[in-house]
Amino acid sequence: MVTVSRNIVVVTITVFVSLLAVAGVNRVWPREQRRQYNDLIGWQLSILGTTYAVILGFMLYTVWTSFGEADLNVDFEANAVVDIYRLAEGLPEPQRTQLQTLARSYVDTVIGREWPQIARGEVPEQNIAADKEMWKTVMSVKAASPTEVSAQEHVMSELGSLGQRRLIRILQSRTRLPNVLWCVLLVGGGLTIVSACIFGTESVKLQTLQVFCFSLLISLSLVAIADIHRPFHGLIHVSDYAFQRARQNMESR
Repeated sequence: MVTVSRNIVVVTITVFVSLLAVAGVNRVWPREQRRQYNDLIGWQLSILGTTYAVILGFMLYTVWTSFGEADLNVDFEANAVVDIYRLAEGLPEPQRTQLQTLARSYVDTVIGREWPQIARGEVPEQNIAADKEMWKTVMSVKAASPTEVSAQEHVMSELGSLGQRRLIRILQSRTRLPNVLWCVLLVGGGLTIVSACIFGTESVKLQTLQVFCFSLLISLSLVAIADIHRPFHGLIHVSDYAFQRARQNMESR
């Protein structure tokens, strides 16, 4: 599990190594000798920095969008369970009570078993017992009035939506950035910092400040991507608040 302290350590080490790189370059290749190549290094640094900034911004946007989609899908899944619980009021007994009990059991299973599994990086089972039993219960209804027929149809529709949303949640819990993209991010960040280190400036303090800012911004961005790219696992993750709210709604009725 990623923690705040680990993130701070990663950022600190990255900045420290970058500052050591500046000192090492200045010792091996003095600033006065590098200054004559500033025209060549400058435009390369500008193109490299711009390209990397675009890549970094796109990655941040992508992982945050995926996080938002996962969070929204959890809301839809929880709302589907609540709708099933409420629509059960239109069914005859004993299916009404059975369906409401199973809806509560579904929510309890998601909160008590599946969320801890996802937090540990495990993949939940493809099917859940309460979901199967809800289908069996609805299919066993012998509707005798238009109200019961309508309720049965709407419950079946919500059950279909529930199964779809749960499958999406399972798939999203397995998503992550491919290793090749991490290589692009890490190598690109390293090249950008190195290019800033070899740029020959008259002031050592100014160059040190520039490299410090570069490395801090890049490391913070990479840490943010690492924390977000797995929506259900890590320091920043989708919570089970939607299902907690669903359980409260069921208990209040």
